[in-house]
Parts: sequence; structure tokens; C-alpha cells
Amino acid sequence: MAESVTQVKSGTENMTDSPVAPLAPAARWPARLDLLQSGTGLLLGLFMWVHMMFVSSILLGNDAMWTVARFFEGYYFFGRSLPWLVSLLVGCVFALVIAHAALALRKFPSSYRQYREFRDHMDAMKHSDTSLWYWQVVTGFGLFFMASVHLYIMMTHPSRIGPFESADRVWTDLMWPLYLVMLFAVEFHGGIGLYRLALKWGWFEGSNPSVTRRRLKAFKWVITVFFLALGLATLAAYVKIGIEHAPDYGQPYVPTGITAVHTP
Repeated sequence: MAESVTQVKSGTENMTDSPVAPLAPAARWPARLDLLQSGTGLLLGLFMWVHMMFVSSILLGNDAMWTVARFFEGYYFFGRSLPWLVSLLVGCVFALVIAHAALALRKFPSSYRQYREFRDHMDAMKHSDTSLWYWQVVTGFGLFFMASVHLYIMMTHPSRIGPFESADRVWTDLMWPLYLVMLFAVEFHGGIGLYRLALKWGWFEGSNPSVTRRRLKAFKWVITVFFLALGLATLAAYVKIGIEHAPDYGQPYVPTGITAVHTP
């Protein structure tokens, strides 16, 4: 008996002293994919905010929006407008959206049974962060289709970006209902995503996790409300211009003193 105890004790010591076996390469992939998902989400979230600031330049006047549009076409670098530069940029964003969506699908419920189990779990817990994750999934699913329509149009018609051109698309081409729904979806999805990223990776972490969470959540809602208000004002401005410009649909905006800016 004593001999058996000694053997067990010896075996335990050997297990304690032995080095931990490294993870197999396959076991590291979930973490790598999670990191990629976070990285693509962060880039898209920041792009969303920057894009809104540029689009809202219409609130400063037609010339301001025209200047921003031509900037991305290289007009101030090459002395002429090159719309394919916009197509290239939009193509990169499109690829980022597809990659992020593919990575996020790993976390989605894969069957109706899993979905019901999650809903029952969410209803029972009544945990605000769990509910936020649910709405992030819902808005993300819708955004994949809505954003794809918008990005495809921008990629294939890059020269139709400007005060009159964009307003014609919003009003006469009846894109405003899509843009209105997409505005709410993208602001909620992006805001929730960045909030959850900050929690997940410990950004801005303070000495009291509960206080940090409350502050991050409050900041998230402030940012969401700000960009929603800015987006609604911007969309209203394009609708107004589109209504006024409807009789001259298709005519591009050209500031005084400028003749042609696009390449033949």
C-alpha cells in the first residue's frame, strides 16, 4: 500500500514538473480568427465614422461636398479627376466587409434550435450586454445585404459622386429608404461592436471594471446618437437637393470657374 502511494506521489510530482505541452497549430486558429474578426471590425468601425464626416460635408454647402469628392478622385494631386481611384478604395472596403462577415458567421446560431436557446437564455438573464450582442447580430446580417448594394453602386459608378449626383441617387433613384434603414443599422452595429471590442481587449480599462463598463456604454450611446443625428441631417440635405434638382436629373454639379474634371 505504501509502495502504491509512493508511486502515485512520484507520478504527481513528475506531472507537476513536466513542461506544458504546446498547443497544436489547429488549436490556435480560433484565437487567430477571433483576432482577425476584431481587426476587420475595428477598421470598418473607424471607416464608418470617417465616411460619415466626409459625406456630411454637404451640410457645409455644395462646393464643400464637391471638393471632398474630387479629393478622393485625385483631382488635387494629378490635376484631373480619376474616378477609378474611388472604385479601388471602395473595392478594398467591400473586401473588408466580406471578410468581416465571413469571420462573424462563426458566432451566429447555426440552427433555429440554437437561436431559440439563445433567445430563451437572453430573456431569462435580461443582461444588457447579451441583448446588445443579439442586436449586433441582427443589424450585421442586414448590413451585409444593404451595404453590398451601396458599395457595388459606388464601385461601378464612381463618377456619380457629388452634390447633384448623390442627391439624384438618393431621391430620384429612390435610394433614400435603403439609406435610412442602413443608417440606423450601421450606427447601432458599429457602436455596439466598438464597445464590445473595448471590453474584450481591455482598452481604457480602469481600476474598477464595473465603472469602466458603465462609462464605455454611456460613451457608446453618446457617439451613436451623435452620428444618427448627423446622418439624418445629411440624408435630409440630399433629399432636399434631390427634389430641387429632379427636373435636371443627371446633370453633374460643377462649381463656378471649373469646366471638366473627369478623364475622358
